[in-house]
Amino acid sequence: MVTKKPNRTEEIIGKIFRDTEMAFGLKEFEGIDIYKVLEITEEEKDRYYLKDLKSGKSRFVFDEKKGTGKPEEIVRQLWLHKLNVHYKYPLDRMDTEKDIHFGREIHSKAVDIVVYKKDKITPYILVEVKAPSESKGIDQMKGYLNAEGSEIGVWSNGRKRVILYRPYPKEFDDTLPDLPTADKTIDDLLESKKTYFEYTTTKVSLKDTVESMEELVLANSGDDVFTEVFKLVYAKLYDEQEAKLHRPDSEVFFRKYRDPAKTYAVINELFKKAIKRWPGTFYDQENINLSAEHLSIVVGELERTRLFGSDLSIIDEAFEHLIPEVAKGKKGQYFTPRHVIGMAVKMLDPKAGEYVIDPAAGSGGFLIGAMYWAKEKHLRGSEEAMREYAKDYIWGIDFAEEISKVSRALMLIAGDGRSHLFKLNSLDSREWQGEDAQLLDARSKLQTRLLDMRSSADNAENKKTFHYMNFDVLLTNPPFAGEIKDQGLLRQYFFGKKKGKLINKIERHILFIERTLDMLRPGGRMAIVLPQGVLNNTNMENVREYLFEKARILAVVGLHGNTFKPHTGTKTSVLFLQKWGAEAGEPQKDYPIFMAVSKKGGKDNSGDYIHKKGSNGEYVHDTKGRKVLDHDLDEIADGFLKFFDDKK
Repeated sequence: MVTKKPNRTEEIIGKIFRDTEMAFGLKEFEGIDIYKVLEITEEEKDRYYLKDLKSGKSRFVFDEKKGTGKPEEIVRQLWLHKLNVHYKYPLDRMDTEKDIHFGREIHSKAVDIVVYKKDKITPYILVEVKAPSESKGIDQMKGYLNAEGSEIGVWSNGRKRVILYRPYPKEFDDTLPDLPTADKTIDDLLESKKTYFEYTTTKVSLKDTVESMEELVLANSGDDVFTEVFKLVYAKLYDEQEAKLHRPDSEVFFRKYRDPAKTYAVINELFKKAIKRWPGTFYDQENINLSAEHLSIVVGELERTRLFGSDLSIIDEAFEHLIPEVAKGKKGQYFTPRHVIGMAVKMLDPKAGEYVIDPAAGSGGFLIGAMYWAKEKHLRGSEEAMREYAKDYIWGIDFAEEISKVSRALMLIAGDGRSHLFKLNSLDSREWQGEDAQLLDARSKLQTRLLDMRSSADNAENKKTFHYMNFDVLLTNPPFAGEIKDQGLLRQYFFGKKKGKLINKIERHILFIERTLDMLRPGGRMAIVLPQGVLNNTNMENVREYLFEKARILAVVGLHGNTFKPHTGTKTSVLFLQKWGAEAGEPQKDYPIFMAVSKKGGKDNSGDYIHKKGSNGEYVHDTKGRKVLDHDLDEIADGFLKFFDDKK
């Protein structure tokens, strides 16, 4: 994190960035003591000015009375410092606010910083800065490069950056992973070796990186953006693992090379090797579909961060952005917010040695939450112990191709818990049959988690149908949309019949209630997200009676109406159950149930996240520098634990 010392400069910068995520707003300048580099003084009452590092002039940055400021000026001055100190360009080779010429006209907007070549005449690097809240402007920088004939352009808002490369006399052509230092050429930069440890773990939003890639080329490439980005992520994961474990100098090969054809050849080969190491996500014959030129442009955006060891919520956010609507809303599937996952995991407390499953795994959020909970609470914080735990005890099933890919990748990054993630229809074990290699592998592994039925005939039948399973903990958010009309499928379920006769149709999530309970061992615990109507509507009384018969109701938590926005405004609850039998005992009719309703959902009516602010009006951040969501689910989880402690 940036080094802090209490002074007036720090106080004013804090106020300037109050509404633009100070912790993330200057991530580009980590390691720089910004309060020592910048000099801010009150030159007029309540008006503060910053000394320009190049000219020495005073530049307005903040009006304390009005509460308005110019965060982009802070970003510009820090770039001047970084160009001078880190990249070693002398200040006499730089200029600020230089007019851009388009033909005979002078552009009304000057470029923020220009770095000249050694002749101090020819523009070499152009830098355009924005406030951290701004995310657009790459096209503007392309225009500047073309107008001035400069080779390199930097677009930066302090939180993220894009480095454009225009090999004159061509039009804009490429991106670079970094800037060359004053004593190096672009060729030196592209041909130099890079190692795994040179790259830092992803701290800023990978979603921003993906959006930059889309703006640069992907959206207009004609290819499936989700699939192509996912291929690159897979190739990069393979390269990072190889570099760390098997290459003596830890050299990474996933990077941009001088020749686009070489860039494509190297990265496509990494992708092919990743398929062999981690089968089941892509077909053996698949290749990266992006052209060599398009791939060369986007690689620079992705190469400079390290995925292994990164904050999974950052990576998950990028994948959620990429998942097309056909894989989400149209099938009633939505990524479960991390704070909902955190509440459910805390309340069920999955322990080391307990088998955990999510039969509608999605991006793997519940499973990853369970992994990290077990690590912190039961495995003494050991990463290695968590990986071993994940290999044996974390299981997931999902029918959606795109989303199952996400869960595999996230589990790879989190702890190699991918070995028990399957692309299957949880509701219909008929689709689990067949001689396909993936189905054979899934069946052989899932058969190890079948419940012992205490008779050879019943065990033989269960081995065919996978009806009753033996999991300790189940966490899931099943898809709500759609009705099941398949008579063959309905025949397999209690809810598929009424008074002994098959019904015509039933909502999908009702079958999930029955299916999930059958996946639990006696005494097993589960949390399931359901529409509130299941618990409230008069026509759902038979479902509630079934629940009371099969399980102890531990808790019902009504989620805020904004929880799943902007995808859906459906009112939902999380139902917590413990299947009768074993430690749960025999069915009872009278026992205490914990009930709660969330009043702060962490999102506004538009579905944007709401973050906590302190008494000074500034955002509250956790120990990792992330803004803290303003929700009450942690308090509800604590109330649940106290409720049952008091009943002991």
